[in-house]
Amino acid sequence: MKEKNNRLEALRLIISSQQLGSQEELLNALMREGYQLTQATLSRDLKQLKVAKASTLSGNYIYVLPNETMYKRVSTASSLREMMQVPGFISINFSGNMGVIKTRPGYASAIAWNIDRSDIPQIMGTIAGDDTIFIVTREGSSHQEVIDALSVVVPNMK
Repeated sequence: MKEKNNRLEALRLIISSQQLGSQEELLNALMREGYQLTQATLSRDLKQLKVAKASTLSGNYIYVLPNETMYKRVSTASSLREMMQVPGFISINFSGNMGVIKTRPGYASAIAWNIDRSDIPQIMGTIAGDDTIFIVTREGSSHQEVIDALSVVVPNMK
């Protein structure tokens, strides 16, 4: 499942940083990044991501992502590997047994899902928006214990 998530993230970043108009071009771009997949798998990935085609000013059609702030087309594209190195996690703050995790836009849901699936004993549950995760911690758990437990699941949490 991690491989698929990485492939979907790579696909999002490729579409947001390049003007590609065919599945063949997308397959080639993914291949250059080390992903080997069939056209059928790519087609399913595009459907899952709700990718559409839109007309450019020159009249060509290119793949675009749904309106997600994180994936707006960028003019100075970094390499895909550089973009994927940037973590989604930004910060965490607590008030009593409640915590708020701030993420990059579009990351909260995936990070919350990972937290929930990890069965961290200090965390009762999460609620995620686009760039914010609300967590409820168990009574008796220190904030540092929660951070230590989360650091196993959330990249770059310290």
